[in-house]
Amino acid sequence: MVHISPLKIVLILFVCVYGILYSIPNVLNEQTTKSMQENLPGWMPGKTINLGLDLRGGAHLLYQVDLAQVFLERGEMLEDDFRDSFREEGIVTKHFQILQQGVRITFEEGADLSLARKLIRQADTRLQIASGEGNALDVTMNSAYVKQVQDQTISQAIEVIRRRIDELGTTEPIIARQGQDRIIIQVPGLDSADVRDIVGKTAKLTFHLTGGMGKRKPGEKSLPLLDEPGQFINIKRRAIITGEMLDNAQATFDQMTGQAVVSFRFNSLGAKKFCDVSTNNVNQQFAIVLDDEVISAPVIREPICGGRGQISGSFTVEDASNLALLLRAGALPAEMHVVEERTVGPSLGADSVAAGKKASLIALALVLVFMAAAYGLFGLMADVALLLNVALLIALLSTLQATLTLPGIAGIVLTVGMAVDANVLIFERIREELRAGRSAISAIDAGYSRAMATIIDSNLTTLIAAFILFSFGTGPIKGFAVTLGLGIITSFFSAIMITRLMVVLWLRKKRPSTLPI
Repeated sequence: MVHISPLKIVLILFVCVYGILYSIPNVLNEQTTKSMQENLPGWMPGKTINLGLDLRGGAHLLYQVDLAQVFLERGEMLEDDFRDSFREEGIVTKHFQILQQGVRITFEEGADLSLARKLIRQADTRLQIASGEGNALDVTMNSAYVKQVQDQTISQAIEVIRRRIDELGTTEPIIARQGQDRIIIQVPGLDSADVRDIVGKTAKLTFHLTGGMGKRKPGEKSLPLLDEPGQFINIKRRAIITGEMLDNAQATFDQMTGQAVVSFRFNSLGAKKFCDVSTNNVNQQFAIVLDDEVISAPVIREPICGGRGQISGSFTVEDASNLALLLRAGALPAEMHVVEERTVGPSLGADSVAAGKKASLIALALVLVFMAAAYGLFGLMADVALLLNVALLIALLSTLQATLTLPGIAGIVLTVGMAVDANVLIFERIREELRAGRSAISAIDAGYSRAMATIIDSNLTTLIAAFILFSFGTGPIKGFAVTLGLGIITSFFSAIMITRLMVVLWLRKKRPSTLPI
């Protein structure tokens, strides 16, 4: 144990230099750090630890997803599907009524209800059929179907929100489901109004054939025209193309008018579908609908098979950029309503950072004094390893671009206290071996070898606890688990490798007969 190969020495020194260099940007001012990030290569030190919402300030919003609207749309889809299938089989219906989680179908006298039941079961086995008043059938979703729609809607909404916020360039937002139909969003460094403008818009883009003005026909709905307030146009309820078929969207300028527009490109499926629809509907009007508002209703003059197009309107440059961002990220599956909104100011975070720094420095100073007083020269070696351990921990957090929260600071303070635990075990074991009459080199060798099993057990159990906290915890709990887990790894390295290297080099140089421990 008192022999270390040259390769291992080089590796230990390399890790120590890495820790020092990559932790330095965290103590420099913001301007210097920004200059380093812009001018140095990507692998050079320049990254800093990201501060979480409780330290940096930012936006906190709680949204409620309108699941009732989702089930209403599912009911409308069932109505369209059943209307077509009944018409093909010659079953005459009187009218459809959308229910909370299904549709009520009223048939004309003499209609074949048994055949209608058969067609409904064939359409989806998760639908329940109950007899209503007269010639009516109530078709509703079973409980498993309802739960699947709820979970799918919330999961899709979270994914879309995450893509939108990632486009803003922010780091480590917290986006999580809360309860049955709510989503909590925490974004460090942004104002809640900015987050609401991006997140709160459904951005549901669809393309429909129109039915013109006047009386609405079955299978149509009336929507307002964006550029003509008070005017409505009838469109086919079923969309011919949806926003999911978009491959890209960018804010550009119209070459003819110079106005800001959004240029988009369909994927292969969307391009083919739009080509087919435009070919079969030349001289017909179609509507581009965004969030239940017709933003454009041009006439198809010729087949459009290039897979490209643009959305024009009364857009500012900022409006066009935001709309392009929303279209790239995808549409929310349902409307969301703000239940709670607040902006967390940075002053509280600054106080927390200052208090955390103070606590960390006090803990570090007390541990350094204790080790020097208790173990003399060996304690000073452990102190040097402890300082390098802190540098390594900060370097790892910076390299991984981890987000530091207030519980994360608590994890760092705890790590400082635990960091010398392994050295205490080793040094006490060396003392026991010296009292047993062993020589200096033999006592050191026995101290490191016999304390190793205990050190591994204690660190491994704590690491398992940190892993469980990270796996099942959310938000601040994860922050604590990250700093605790990384701290255990760096503490183990500093105690076993760095301190041992210093002890071995001292032994080679001094060759003492007794140990100052």
